[in-house]
Amino acid sequence: MPQTSARGQIMPQSPIRKLVPLADKAKERGVKVYHLNIGQPDLQTPQVALDAVRKIDRKILEYSPSDGIKSLRVRLTDYYKRFNINVEPSDIIVTSGGSEAVNFAFMACLDPGDEIIVPEPAYANYTAFAISAGAVIKPIVSTIDEGFALPSVEKFEEQITPRTKGILICNPNNPTGYLYTKDEMNKIRDLVKKYDLYLFSDEVYREFCYTGAPYISAFHLKGIEENVVLFDSVSKRYSECGIRVGALVCKNKAVKESVMKFCQARLSPPLLGQIVAEASIDTPEEYMLDMYNEYVERRKFLIDGLNRIPGVYSPIPMDAFYTVARLPIDDCDRFCAWLLSDFQYEGQTVMLAPASGFYTMNTMGRNEVRLSYTLKKEDLAKALFVLGKALEVYPGRTL
Repeated sequence: MPQTSARGQIMPQSPIRKLVPLADKAKERGVKVYHLNIGQPDLQTPQVALDAVRKIDRKILEYSPSDGIKSLRVRLTDYYKRFNINVEPSDIIVTSGGSEAVNFAFMACLDPGDEIIVPEPAYANYTAFAISAGAVIKPIVSTIDEGFALPSVEKFEEQITPRTKGILICNPNNPTGYLYTKDEMNKIRDLVKKYDLYLFSDEVYREFCYTGAPYISAFHLKGIEENVVLFDSVSKRYSECGIRVGALVCKNKAVKESVMKFCQARLSPPLLGQIVAEASIDTPEEYMLDMYNEYVERRKFLIDGLNRIPGVYSPIPMDAFYTVARLPIDDCDRFCAWLLSDFQYEGQTVMLAPASGFYTMNTMGRNEVRLSYTLKKEDLAKALFVLGKALEVYPGRTL
């Protein structure tokens, strides 16, 4: 029998989705599963987006341009100006979600064996995309006790070799909910300039900053404009994950030309998704404010609830709608699987994402989990109660 590729064999499973079969079996047994494992907002998609779907009146659902419908790219420039990000339509390439933007950037900018430095814990799929490109992630680990603040410049420089090609950040951050400060972003800028690196910057959560601290885009950093490759997505800010529309934003002509070859190979991004995304730019401010306030309340509710459970600690996330919490457990993968396969309390259980999957070295984060607060507070309250009951009886409890 033919063997699968070495690349496929080392490709990591998603820590967010790998436990889905266990969750499905739990549901088949009649167990109510509270999904804290995935960033799927439960808020209604903006009405202007839903209306755009209903009003589609086309005789042919045709290919779009490989870089996306021009009217959408023009409207996106207006959107970015709201955040003092000044780009041209030609700097924007529409992708099938933010994930494709990351994948195409790695394929276009990195050769097999090239290295990128990534603060961890980090979004798990970065590793998968790096493997696809043959690139190597060199992690520098931030810690929960320091609130996942950016490691020192010295830690970055320890990882720099002749094969280092870039630094990848997620700001605002998934999975930790950390927001990089201006000082931290300037330190990254200085490293990028000093070593002439790419700065890959995932900024899909810019709407979700809760502390009053400014959101600093990579495009706000002076002197590295040609080095920046920004990733974006409409999924979270408009609660429309299923339309699969994102963007790669870059001023570097050579990078854009290279990315476009991959875009042409996959033909075009989703036509219907782009129609919805363009309409969504007209989402009323009231919707955005209501969404923001709802997540502020959910954040406080979840973090307060977690830190009241004996042995549990979570720092207060400053952005997005995730947090990483430390639990009194022996192994996060075992615990998260046990919750679905062996535990229920009054017919209920919770689904969490084991944090080990957000580190390159899977020995890290063994007593940590990522939780999402995309559920309404009533469901968060039930999930917290059930989690507390689970920790009381988990066989591998450590405290």
